[in-house]
Amino acid sequence: MTVSSTSSTTGTSSTSTGNNLAITNGTDLQSTFMQLLVAQLQNQDPLNPMDNSQMTSQLAQINTVNGIQQLNTTMSSMLTQNAATQASSMIGRTVQVPSSNLSLASGTANFGVSVPTGADDVVVTIKNAAGVAVRTVDLGQMTAGSGNYTWNGKDDKGNQLADGNYTIGVAATQGGKVVTANALGTDKVAGVTINNGTMQLVLASGGTAKLSDVASIQ
Repeated sequence: MTVSSTSSTTGTSSTSTGNNLAITNGTDLQSTFMQLLVAQLQNQDPLNPMDNSQMTSQLAQINTVNGIQQLNTTMSSMLTQNAATQASSMIGRTVQVPSSNLSLASGTANFGVSVPTGADDVVVTIKNAAGVAVRTVDLGQMTAGSGNYTWNGKDDKGNQLADGNYTIGVAATQGGKVVTANALGTDKVAGVTINNGTMQLVLASGGTAKLSDVASIQ
């Protein structure tokens, strides 16, 4: 194997009052407060009326809750729009994302390795279509980040293997403990979709990837 490495809401919870007034958001809370306030004013003791400053303070707190909720809604909408814009701008671009697929063509195959926190030892294992390991390479120590590599298509005995589809796995340890490590493959972005509220890239190979999964854009 030849190696060419480049390091690369808050929200208000639903409650209810003794008068069975459901409260699900800041607006409902404000409406319910006003209803209770009117009822309290109508039934207060004339000799011991409600303190005006206390009433004003309570109303101000309700308005603050409602304002925060509206701000959260606005910010959420802005973040969604920003993610959609960012994702759509990647259509037609080639990206590097976590993938176990490896295609050997003309005797070579390119792949990447990502180790977010770094590792003392990183081992790459390549398997053929039957799931049999044909090549194992110890890359040694890696700093946090990712690197790009090229497989020359030879097995552990030095025999040149046939072009075709293979799979790749990466194992890494840091201080004797297993750490996160991913094999990276390149694919072209064909479109954008939303799955369970998460923006995802539709890849030309038929798979999908989250924006946060993209290691590099070419």
